[in-house]
Amino acid sequence: MIEELVCSAVALVLYLNTLGADFCYDDSRVIKTNQDLLPETPWINIFYDDFWGTLLTHSGSHKSYRPLCTLSFRLNHALGGLEPWGYHLVNEQGVTVLGVAAAYDLFICHRLRLRPLIHLLRKRKNTSLVLRVSLLATWGAVLLALRLYWMGNKPPSFSNSDNPAADSPSLLTRTLTFLYLPAANLWLLLCPSTLSFDWSMDALPLLSSLSDWRNLHTLAFYSGFLLLAWAGLRDPAAVGEANGKAHVTAHVTNGKPSANGHACHAPGAHGRPERHGGPRAGGATATLAARHREHGGVLPEPAVHPLPARLQPPVLPCACAGGAGRGLLLLATAALLLLHAAKTLLRNQDWRDEERLYRSGIPVNPAKAWGNLGNVLKNQGKVQEAEQAYRNALHYRGNMADMLYNLGLLLQENNQLSEALRYYRLAIGSRPTLASAYLNTGIILMNQGHLDEAKRTFLTCADIPDENLKDPHAHRSSVTSCLYNLGKLLHEQGHQEEALSVYKDAVQKMPRQFAPQSLYNMMGEAYMRLSKLDDAEHWYRESLRAKPDHIPAHLTYGKLLAIRGQKAEAERYFLKAIELDPRKGNCYMHYGQFLLEESRLVEAAAMAERAAELENGEFDVVFSAAHMLRTGVLNEAAEKYYGMAAGLRPDYPAALMNLGAILHLNGKLREAESNYLRALRLKPHDVITQSNLRKLWNIMEKQGLKTAGP
Repeated sequence: MIEELVCSAVALVLYLNTLGADFCYDDSRVIKTNQDLLPETPWINIFYDDFWGTLLTHSGSHKSYRPLCTLSFRLNHALGGLEPWGYHLVNEQGVTVLGVAAAYDLFICHRLRLRPLIHLLRKRKNTSLVLRVSLLATWGAVLLALRLYWMGNKPPSFSNSDNPAADSPSLLTRTLTFLYLPAANLWLLLCPSTLSFDWSMDALPLLSSLSDWRNLHTLAFYSGFLLLAWAGLRDPAAVGEANGKAHVTAHVTNGKPSANGHACHAPGAHGRPERHGGPRAGGATATLAARHREHGGVLPEPAVHPLPARLQPPVLPCACAGGAGRGLLLLATAALLLLHAAKTLLRNQDWRDEERLYRSGIPVNPAKAWGNLGNVLKNQGKVQEAEQAYRNALHYRGNMADMLYNLGLLLQENNQLSEALRYYRLAIGSRPTLASAYLNTGIILMNQGHLDEAKRTFLTCADIPDENLKDPHAHRSSVTSCLYNLGKLLHEQGHQEEALSVYKDAVQKMPRQFAPQSLYNMMGEAYMRLSKLDDAEHWYRESLRAKPDHIPAHLTYGKLLAIRGQKAEAERYFLKAIELDPRKGNCYMHYGQFLLEESRLVEAAAMAERAAELENGEFDVVFSAAHMLRTGVLNEAAEKYYGMAAGLRPDYPAALMNLGAILHLNGKLREAESNYLRALRLKPHDVITQSNLRKLWNIMEKQGLKTAGP
């Protein structure tokens, strides 16, 4: 019992420094954005979805089925939200420990061996045991069949970057690489010096030639394995001993699904999942310790054979015979455990946060590591470093659609629209199903005035199916956003019926995690333009039900109530919008317009000035404020804000014409003339400006002022 307690205490100490770690790598999709963890999602969905929250029968599902683990995540989410330490504690110590305890109970406490089991099965009096084992095997086969049926009778779909070996057209490359993997895993078990969070892409170079020196590792591994098996099985009396020795190799070659979905021998990936090193090393160490303890701390004596010497099986030479050998074995074991313990402590530090983790993976998988590091740096606000990280990733693997898209997004956010557009198009060329790239391409084209091309882009995006996509939820969100922007474009062009048709399509396609408040609000606006006020009110209310603090819905619903004559209720919604965000000038502008229509001119002017002060860089707000002040006959204030608007858009004829008009009214005739002329240079045939200018010249001539006219 003391030994077990010491082992448990040492393991606890080694992994205590992981409890304070942040969410890393796949935790983002598995925990932070997994809808199955949210209280509004029916808990039964967990048994129909994969580990990532995607329906198991979906063609793009990863097929990783871990409902108990996901249930533990949901419990953690209910108790502590997104505090990482609870997930780390329960996931590792509360779930995986069950399998370790069962294995320890069977193979160590009960000393289960192959030879006694076969002996029991051969006895007639143990027929019931044979029946039970047969039932167990049958039930196992039934469970396997159910598992295949549950995931849609289809294997998971992986891209060629997940496993270049399986995707290689060369039979020689595939064979040599897959034969090499167990040898690589054995070396990783003995010497975990090179570790990585991800072994996809080119992290493990393919073996494409017989002259590759790594084939020697493969040969040595299989030769040693076969020699060990032959030596143990040659003598029936030694079967029990050989069975114990085989456990180490079983731990090395056993392929298990990893955190990133890879398995050592599955066609999904050829990687060596890092988190499997611990269980395998632990299993191998436990097996060796059990063998040592079983014989009282000494190695078993060679079996005595009644056969002639020439027929006896060869005895493998052992350098550990005698007391000196036992001491050397203990010393080597202690050194190995100490080294692995130190490596564990150091590696745990790499997993404390994503930046450390991805920087540690650059030497092994530079393309993936640099790309993920770029995302982290961008979230930290280190824009230039993030851009360089993305470019480094593309240097190693230039066709990564996600990295091309991420770089385009970074450039778009920094207003480098032309270059961003180029990278989005490269991303689409690399992966034609990347809906988010179509979405942002369409938005840039729309902002640049290329409306027809933007429409075509949005329509193309809307028709992309989610078949074989790893994240169908994100894809459907992007498709819904494309339809939303297409409908908004049609709405602004006055095609309300077409816009409503697109909006309804978006409602049908949107995933459950999509935030629909803006979509519902735009549907209300379209119905309002069509004078279908009841329908408009319905969708405004739906928008507010989806997000009670959605400011645009408060403003548009307030306008609707004002049209219907419910003035007090309308004013309440305008004031609520201002309360939700007192720094948003647009709220004051809408409220000011309402006050202006109610002939509350002084209050309206105050709201207009407040709006223009808060958003003095927004042309629409400043221009509207100036117009409201002019309507309220506050000409001096109106002049100030018309001047600001003209400064924001010096090439916009309407701004110059209105500035000229207010200067005209305020008696500043020469300045008015100058602005009228500037407006006419930009729009020579504008009738209103020409009329205002003629009136101004008449006044100037009466006052004896020289004009610029004929």
